Amino acid sequence: MDFTFSADQLQALSNLLSCSDREEEELDEEPCAGGFELNPGQIGPPKGSNPTAKEDSKPEKPSNPKQIWAEVDMPEGSEFEDIWDPRKQPEYEILFKQQVGTEDVFLGMSRKDNSTACCEDMVIKIKLPDCKPADVTLDIKECFLALRSPDYRLGLHLPHSVDSKNGKARFNTDTQTLEVTLTMKREFDFINFA
Repeated sequence: MDFTFSADQLQALSNLLSCSDREEEELDEEPCAGGFELNPGQIGPPKGSNPTAKEDSKPEKPSNPKQIWAEVDMPEGSEFEDIWDPRKQPEYEILFKQQVGTEDVFLGMSRKDNSTACCEDMVIKIKLPDCKPADVTLDIKECFLALRSPDYRLGLHLPHSVDSKNGKARFNTDTQTLEVTLTMKREFDFINFA
């Protein structure tokens, strides 16, 4: 390789690496990106600005004055998570299900394919060996499923938001499996299922 430079190239490189007089004055006020030093006073938004507060709305106060945070500040399902719980986590699998008719399978009249974007329901199969159906407690939130029994516990963050009010759960005693079927709520379902 040839590493010889012309005088013009060396002058251009020198101009890039050195600061002009005006830039030197600016450096005294605020260092450039290469020599930027971060101190505790520079962390966070500038003084006098509040980026999280809306201009027209007042901050939401908790309904109970003894609460230290509002429910919207807590992630969904955090009340069910306990790292010190000695119960085992059961095996589970998440499957997606769609409703197809003969016109979809044989004629291809709808725009459905075998991707999860065309699925309406989510089926969660949870294996609970040596567990009675009466001992199982199931709580379903929009993005979280919580299962508790004397031997097992499961806190599962769902891949898609679901309709938490409508769903089906069926315990298969032969395979000792709980099947939970939930209808998904996604942003563009009105396009996918039109």
